Amino acid sequence: MEFLKKKFYRIALDAMGGDFAPLNEVQGAILAYQNREPFSDFEIVLVGDEEKIKDAIKNYNPKDFKYSIVHAEDIVTMHDDPTAAVKKKKNSSLYKGIKLLSENYVDAFVSAGNTGAVLSTATILLGRIEGVSRPTIGSFFPSVAKLPTLLVDVGANIDAKPKYLYEFGLMGSIYYRSMFGVENPRVGLLNIGEEETKGSELLLNTYKIMKESSLNFIGNVEGRDVLLGTAEVVVCDGLVGNIVLKFAESVLGLFKTKVRNYAKKSVINALKVLLLKPALRNILKDMDYQQYGGVPLLGVNGVVIIGHGKSTPIAIQNMIYTALEMSKKEINKKIERALNPNYFEKQN
Repeated sequence: MEFLKKKFYRIALDAMGGDFAPLNEVQGAILAYQNREPFSDFEIVLVGDEEKIKDAIKNYNPKDFKYSIVHAEDIVTMHDDPTAAVKKKKNSSLYKGIKLLSENYVDAFVSAGNTGAVLSTATILLGRIEGVSRPTIGSFFPSVAKLPTLLVDVGANIDAKPKYLYEFGLMGSIYYRSMFGVENPRVGLLNIGEEETKGSELLLNTYKIMKESSLNFIGNVEGRDVLLGTAEVVVCDGLVGNIVLKFAESVLGLFKTKVRNYAKKSVINALKVLLLKPALRNILKDMDYQQYGGVPLLGVNGVVIIGHGKSTPIAIQNMIYTALEMSKKEINKKIERALNPNYFEKQN
């Protein structure tokens, strides 16, 4: 993986955000630093309870780990109201981490904490990229194609407008192109049918806008197309996207349960499963969220990566790598240029 420029980066990590914080966060940060090639040198800024973070670091006894700690005594839990968390928990690891980013002390912020709180806090402290109506969150889905499908939005915006969906498609397309090297990603609009006349008023109006835009818009796609890889980027409102995401998350668990139950029925069945275990492991690898780590909050003035609350150290490591790659490739600047024709004039 090559980047256009090299510099020293600081990545702020919400050390208290996940379900297994700070142990998984600290171990993930250590792994990210120890396995940092081919990334340039960087520092992890661990934000959270200093004593607990230091205890976790001692627990893993790293030999090579460049880090600093910013103490934050409060924690935003998964049950906290996002808006209230912004107002009442300004000493939290989540708030302080994003504050560091807003003050340019760090280059990116990574959290496996409360998604709504990250969204609200980042939007307030960082502001939106000029031209962006609403920030959005996407999620990667495995597909039969070589590369995954990016579904956007997956919960940030329940009440959407055609303009919002168009912007989601544009930001998703820029992100996908930058991260995977696909020059002109196909963009599809998630609908109940492929015909142009199908769907709600929102989808009908969005279709018109996307059709007339510069996006590589291939029209409406259906639910099955997400896993078929019909389009690299699939656009929908946050309500639909979140339902699809939560349903998809349950499929892997169901499959594993079915396999275990099958194996328990007889010794012969157990042997069959044992023989297939290596193949199953490779097949299911693409369905493991750890491989993608986290997804970016697109549309805010700063690199913010959000991960699953149950993120493992491997997932945390990959979230940090995503933050580094997004920072190096200056994806936010690309989004601003795409949404503002006079961008270059404003820089002079």
